[in-house]
Amino acid sequence: MDRLHLMTVFVAVAEEQSFAAGARRLVMSPPAVTRAIAALEERLKVRLFTRTTRHVRMTEAGQRYLEDAKRIIGEVDEADEAIAGINGEPKGHLAVTAPILFGKLFVIPGIVDYLRRYPGMDVSAVFLDRIVNMLEEGLDVGIRIGELPDSSLKAIRVGHVRRVVCASPAYLSQHGIPDRPADLGKHVIIAANTVSTTVEWRFNEGQAIKIKPRLSVTSNDAAIATVLADMGVTRLLSYQIAPYLASGQLQTLLEAFEPERLPINVLHREGRYASAKVRAFVDLIVDKLRSEPGFC
Repeated sequence: MDRLHLMTVFVAVAEEQSFAAGARRLVMSPPAVTRAIAALEERLKVRLFTRTTRHVRMTEAGQRYLEDAKRIIGEVDEADEAIAGINGEPKGHLAVTAPILFGKLFVIPGIVDYLRRYPGMDVSAVFLDRIVNMLEEGLDVGIRIGELPDSSLKAIRVGHVRRVVCASPAYLSQHGIPDRPADLGKHVIIAANTVSTTVEWRFNEGQAIKIKPRLSVTSNDAAIATVLADMGVTRLLSYQIAPYLASGQLQTLLEAFEPERLPINVLHREGRYASAKVRAFVDLIVDKLRSEPGFC
């Protein structure tokens, strides 16, 4: 049997944890799947699965082989997509990740444009305010804010955002405007993305201020709603409150003490072949984000 076919069957059974489910996924008969796995094990001279009447589990050798098999199949798919992209438009599925509010404000418009341009594509958008492992979770493109660790992913810088302290004019008229970070201890603090009883806000020149928030929330939207209700002072990224700064509903504080700007990068896996669907989306979203005036 063709070795790539055997690998494809193995990956399907491993991911479904079932010979029958793997057969359904590949539109094959269960006996054909069983023969394929037996042929692969015979070729490799190693057992890939342990089978009982109720369960199918990978052996240690099978677990090691799975990652290599998925990588090889992915590279073959990339090669097919690349050659097809020479004379055709992107087709298939694309998975994209970004922070929640950033995704809503800036990535969704790009995805909508992408889907309109390429009718043969569909997209999964995974918006989370945490770092996800793109390779482990099968994501094609990611937008990250902040410094990047070393990785095998290709990064394209599209701009920067600031970490800003803000409050409403009504709150400030009642409680006063802080002149320096140490003055924050006299204010009502709303802390975003934390449930801690104390938080540390860092400013330029290594200044770090420990403060006790009166309210801690786990979403940026909740922090924004609270300061819009004239409740206190919070710290967010500049893009998250840009509409409220423009309307005058919020104003930034302590601008002279702001830390260095945070970079925005578009990440994607740099394979041996450039996937047409990934390349098309990356080109589109990079152009869109670089045109945003607030990301300079």
